[in-house]
Amino acid sequence: MKLTEKEKARLTALEKETRSELENHIIPFWEGMKDEERGGFYGLLDYDLNLDKNAVKGCILNSRILWFFSNAYKMLGEKELFYYARHAYAFLKEKCLDSKNGGVFWSVNADGSVADSTKHTYNQAFAIYALCSYFEISHDRAALETAFDLFSVIEEKCTDEVGYLEAFTRDFKPESNEKLSENGVMAEKTMNTLLHVLEAYTDLYRMSKDARVKERLHFILRQFESKIWNSEKKRQEVFFDKNLNTLIDLYSYGHDIETSWLMDKCLSILGEDEYTKLLAPITETIAAQIHGIAYKNHSLLNECERGTDNTTRIWWVQAESVVGFLNAFQKTGNETYLETAADIWAFIEEHLIDKRNGSEWFWCTDENGNPEPQKPIVEPWKCPYHNGRMCFEVMERAEKMKDEN
Repeated sequence: MKLTEKEKARLTALEKETRSELENHIIPFWEGMKDEERGGFYGLLDYDLNLDKNAVKGCILNSRILWFFSNAYKMLGEKELFYYARHAYAFLKEKCLDSKNGGVFWSVNADGSVADSTKHTYNQAFAIYALCSYFEISHDRAALETAFDLFSVIEEKCTDEVGYLEAFTRDFKPESNEKLSENGVMAEKTMNTLLHVLEAYTDLYRMSKDARVKERLHFILRQFESKIWNSEKKRQEVFFDKNLNTLIDLYSYGHDIETSWLMDKCLSILGEDEYTKLLAPITETIAAQIHGIAYKNHSLLNECERGTDNTTRIWWVQAESVVGFLNAFQKTGNETYLETAADIWAFIEEHLIDKRNGSEWFWCTDENGNPEPQKPIVEPWKCPYHNGRMCFEVMERAEKMKDEN
């Protein structure tokens, strides 16, 4: 793709500004959340910036922090970042893993004792994702071996003949899926969990080229094409019963734009024409569809339930939109997508990045950019994964596109 001077300038600005946000804001903030005394990272900073050092530490949060510092070190090469990754790895290994029954707990207390012993497929996937990144920077074979142990846990304990189940007790007896169900339904299977199993397995395959992982990636991609993708409505369905029958008329704009680029990344790493031909047209359609119906007022709507839009602007949805539209620009050469990515980034800079000393990003704003004061800055779901990854992806993609010119 031949870039115009205008496109080069826009990419240069995006790269420079996201790098500055990463180096000068996101990284220092999360370094400050390190628990030197009891390991891991603190689990709660409320909207008013009150730090609760005794709050529960979500294992998903710790996995995402491990992933973040591993990739920050890979991107920037600063030795200090490696030590933060190693600190997160030690906590995951020593406190979050169940040595008796296998798998990763849902959460632990501030001192590392078990708080919620639920085993969730989503949680296992994020630990795999994080361990692969840590292995990449540390070359510690134990990290990769643990990732494969969790792969075996998912495949042996968290699947049925239809696909991937969700929630289990400590010893892997099925339980109800409150943790990833919402909008008034109780889902036995979700698009969200399947997406992040795909994401984790993509990295596990990238690190290992293991044939078993490739086979499961093939299975997941076929599920997306045949069960999750609604070709008539040009969207993914979200919540399902055990047999993957959809439960609710819900359009998750954020998850769809996130899927568009994560799936393209998987297809690129697999490098198989059969699956690229099957899925790449779908990911292109997703980006076009989201751009047409959810990109409003310089940002992305949250979701649409039963025909009614939720106009909240959520931090992770905006971050994933920047990457999703930048990916669409790389695929199609359509400058509109690059302009959209830059426009959403400008919204993030103005409204979502919290300028208060000692803070990071707001959880969400209303449609006018006013932050929601009831939402914390850090909690088990609020992490540096989405916004940090946005910075990594923009920096890497902008550099690659300019180098190719």
